[in-house]
Amino acid sequence: MLEELAPRWQAARESALHERRGGDRRRAAGAGPRQRLVFVDRLLVTLVHLRLGIAHAAPAELCGVDRSTVSGAIREVRPLPAPRGLAVPDRPGVRLQTMENLLAYADAEGVDLRIDGAEVQVRRPRAHRPGRKAFVSGKKKQNTIKTSAFSDPQGRALFSGVVRPGRMHDQSAVRTEGIAEQFHQHPEVKAEADEGYRGLADEFPGQVSAPAKKPKDDGPPGERHARREQRRRQSSARG
Repeated sequence: MLEELAPRWQAARESALHERRGGDRRRAAGAGPRQRLVFVDRLLVTLVHLRLGIAHAAPAELCGVDRSTVSGAIREVRPLPAPRGLAVPDRPGVRLQTMENLLAYADAEGVDLRIDGAEVQVRRPRAHRPGRKAFVSGKKKQNTIKTSAFSDPQGRALFSGVVRPGRMHDQSAVRTEGIAEQFHQHPEVKAEADEGYRGLADEFPGQVSAPAKKPKDDGPPGERHARREQRRRQSSARG
């Protein structure tokens, strides 16, 4: 499968580089530092990272290379499949490339969405680089990137194009993609989310459901138990 995809994505890479340079390459192919991973291997570590959401250090250990090698491979390869979007289960030929595509599909097919976020540790940006602190996650206390994923009730991925620095809140990340405007345009679409999207649930109470606010420490035990049970059920449903 990878051998079939590699030539197409290699051609897409060359096209992207040609556009970035503004013309043909200025030196022969193969010049510069030697790649530690061939293109198929760079493609493989990128797909593993995207599928499992693991830190770059893990595939680096498996491949016997430095983490910076894997980070560079992922930066290079990740943009290539993005324009194709995600394939829709049971709908051959249909691909969701944008948030607008996702909400329109959910509205037309009557699909309830599941929204969740994940963080992956990344290398710390170099000192004195603008925006360096934007990657520091308040939750993990590490340098991360945050990905917001959307799935159907069976847990099958539909869209995960929302990638932001780790310091940005889960809810802010999806709002930058225009999710509020899409909920206004598609009032029949419903979604379940974790407590990080509480504000979105407050704004769209008939469309978005999220666990209730955390009760105070001196609150009734039954209220705390009910909230834990609701979170457990939602987490189980999101897969």
